Amino acid sequence: MNFPNIITVARILSVPLIVWLIITGQMKLAFIAFIIAGISDGADGFIAKRFNQKTELGAYLDPIADKALLVSIYVSLGFLGDLPSWLVIIVVSRDILIIGAVLLSWMMDKPMTMSPLMISKINTTVQIILAGLVLADLGYQLSFETYVQIFCFVAAALTVASGVAYVVEWHRHMANGEIDTAAESNEAD
Repeated sequence: MNFPNIITVARILSVPLIVWLIITGQMKLAFIAFIIAGISDGADGFIAKRFNQKTELGAYLDPIADKALLVSIYVSLGFLGDLPSWLVIIVVSRDILIIGAVLLSWMMDKPMTMSPLMISKINTTVQIILAGLVLADLGYQLSFETYVQIFCFVAAALTVASGVAYVVEWHRHMANGEIDTAAESNEAD
């Protein structure tokens, strides 16, 4: 457990606080906590790379922290009606689909390593911007409604595209595993 991993764990532990701030209507504090969590995400990655402190644990913890934060914020804002429920369903369903596919590949003895696709990185960036816009708008009454609406549709489209891209990658991985297995059994004959 090195310093970057401690920062990541702190970000994971901040999730319940941010959710609590959102559901209790303390949007200014929720926005500030969200910004701090975002800065910590950049800081842990920078420190890990700059000081050669990358670890396997960190490689797993960082995306868990990111997803826990984003999904929790989306669910909380959706529950309060500040994000459309259809968008929350799309975001959460995509993540469940990806987790399910990875677990299924492990159960079928065809584990796959997940590395973020470019469409997924863009999608995550848009989701973060949208969450920040909503929290800033609610906390500081900045009249971002038009931007929020636009980003809702962009986030939905990118989330679906990212989900489809991961399903295609998963299918390719699973099919290649079956082909390799079949080729090996033919060689044994």
